[in-house]
Amino acid sequence: MGWLFMRDMGGHATPRAYLDNQFTYTRDDHRLTVLASSMVGSTYYAACERVESNKDREVFAVVCLTKHNPRSTDGHVFGYKDMTEHMGPCESDCPASILDALTDTDSEYAVNWRARCRANLIRRKLEQAKPAPKPGQTIIFDEPMRFSDGSDRARFEVVANPKGKTPLFRDPESRAICRIPAFRKRTYRIVHAAIVVRGAANG
Repeated sequence: MGWLFMRDMGGHATPRAYLDNQFTYTRDDHRLTVLASSMVGSTYYAACERVESNKDREVFAVVCLTKHNPRSTDGHVFGYKDMTEHMGPCESDCPASILDALTDTDSEYAVNWRARCRANLIRRKLEQAKPAPKPGQTIIFDEPMRFSDGSDRARFEVVANPKGKTPLFRDPESRAICRIPAFRKRTYRIVHAAIVVRGAANG
């Protein structure tokens, strides 16, 4: 299904509230109810319960990409693109509370999507468990990184970032300071005062 854009959210204060309402309704042959939902960035995840008129019950995941701009120049302040887990969405950061509410499925796409979400939950937990590098320490990555000059480097000095919380890194040989995007997704160890602390392994 494509994107749907609108000029208002029907009195709902947030995209999540609007979508909760959209996916909660009653028809002649079935009833749909949002049991749990969450916004992860701009992506909406929900556990939706569908009860048929014959009482058959299924709880499946709904995933919506959203765009919300109250100051949109064309007047379309909100838009969303919805899909179910049976379509195998690329977005796979669904919270555990929603995954836990889903009933069993024989859809291969849904099974694979749920597995990717679970793997991402484990990966994020491991990333959060890693020691945070602090200025003055030395960080050593298990896998060297190749830079534009063709050299491979794995050892850096941690430097304070005056413009943000994410640290900067100094090459001890060239003394050049650089950024390492998503460094916490890498496996590393921190050296400080002759103590080596290994970072949690990457999932």
